[in-house]
Amino acid sequence: MSCVAVRDRRRQRKFKRVSVDRQGEVCSPNSELIAQCGDDLMIYRAGEKSSRQGRSERRAEAYSLLYVETLSDTRTKPEGFYAVLWYSPRAMAQDQLVKALVIALTDQAAAAVYSINRLQPDSLCFVLPEGAKSLVESEVQPKIEHMPRRWDWVVMAETCEFVGCYQTLARTLPDLLRAWDVQPGELVVDVTGATPAMAGALTLATLSLSSRIVSLVPAREGQEGDRIDIAGQLFVWTQGNPWDEAASVSRREGCDLFNRGLFAAAAKLFRVVEARVSGGQKPLYRAFADLADGYDLWERFHYRQAWEKLKTAVKAFEMASLWGGPPGLTSLLPAIKANAGFLEKLVLDPAPVKDMQASDLLAHAGRRLHGLHDPEAAMVSLVRALEAFAQRQLFKQYQIKTWDVQLEQLPQALRETCRSCWLEDLDGKYKLPLQAQFRALAGLGDQMGQAFLREWPTMKPLLDAANHAVLGHGFEPVKAERVQQLYEVVVKLSGVNETSLPKFPVLNV
Repeated sequence: MSCVAVRDRRRQRKFKRVSVDRQGEVCSPNSELIAQCGDDLMIYRAGEKSSRQGRSERRAEAYSLLYVETLSDTRTKPEGFYAVLWYSPRAMAQDQLVKALVIALTDQAAAAVYSINRLQPDSLCFVLPEGAKSLVESEVQPKIEHMPRRWDWVVMAETCEFVGCYQTLARTLPDLLRAWDVQPGELVVDVTGATPAMAGALTLATLSLSSRIVSLVPAREGQEGDRIDIAGQLFVWTQGNPWDEAASVSRREGCDLFNRGLFAAAAKLFRVVEARVSGGQKPLYRAFADLADGYDLWERFHYRQAWEKLKTAVKAFEMASLWGGPPGLTSLLPAIKANAGFLEKLVLDPAPVKDMQASDLLAHAGRRLHGLHDPEAAMVSLVRALEAFAQRQLFKQYQIKTWDVQLEQLPQALRETCRSCWLEDLDGKYKLPLQAQFRALAGLGDQMGQAFLREWPTMKPLLDAANHAVLGHGFEPVKAERVQQLYEVVVKLSGVNETSLPKFPVLNV
């Protein structure tokens, strides 16, 4: 039978459990709980049918008797419990609970038992040759102290050939881990019992989800570390996270996404790296994710949330720079702080017409045009920026709100037109359209309004192009050249210095 078929047939089976009470909860393997559980003490595997069921029940009965006898002996003989274990009776080191463990097994059952009991995984998958399945049932399962909620195995047809091992794992393991809802960073891989081919294939096949690779290696004389005595042989518990080194590659990929304006994608990548790296590096990648989230929020005009994200990222980067941090991190801080300062002024401005809003809209249009090469979206932002400059000038100099105009505030020549054309039926307020705003400024003697009249012959075909665009009121895609021409007119009309516009940083870390 193929390894895929074997795995599929066993996919939904639960692991053999020791000492199950009447509510189905796993009891701890001690004499008091055994007395409480009484007749319910058993080991079972759900779903066993056919003629194998009788053999499984007989094995289960034998295992339960072994535990009853052993644990009963502990009342008067403390070493009795350890008589059935292969490793030293000294207190075992306890690791943080593990969501899922994939463990290679060929013939080192004692090492597998130690690793499982130390890591206490919620879900467990063995990677093993066909001949090792009986070893799991006879030498591993009975000695597991905390039974996983779910278990499975992937059977390798050939354990010494890398390509075959990897093909088997790549075709089976991802679906299994997805069914167990294992997220990036939640998987631990034990390669103690793996052949070199199995170890390489396991590392590669689990790279996207694993955050730790562990192994028990024979102790050398004078070697320091977490030494373990298993069946009279000394081992050293070793562990490492390949993502601590590989993260720099993903960081550069995230920076490239950020620099292309794909902030949401960059944030997602940084979050994945944060989940995978070890604890010391997590704050750094959390800060990168917060930074990308902040600029994504800014692009969607959620200014306050963006400001909070940028402030959080700056603090984390400052802390990281004290301990070294990646090259280029310190030089990145001034640009982020300048952007945070811009957002602070925008957010804390209490006026109904924000003084910095028009400049931000103009910068946003520039990013859409030159960064994302999206002239349609850039034209929409640009026309809105043009209006925002007029609104700012009308409110700042003449206290005119374009969405609620008082007739007496307007020049005499515009009042009748306003009364007859710009009255909103729903709320009874007078609302000035874009061109009327600049004509009102011109009638009030404002320089911006007069400049608008001078530039009108140039602006009219450009605004017509905006109206005829797909995101305007027409069906013709707008050309980038038209957007650039209008951009230059708006800069000239508003008197804005382009160097004063907010510029997003370029990440090269």
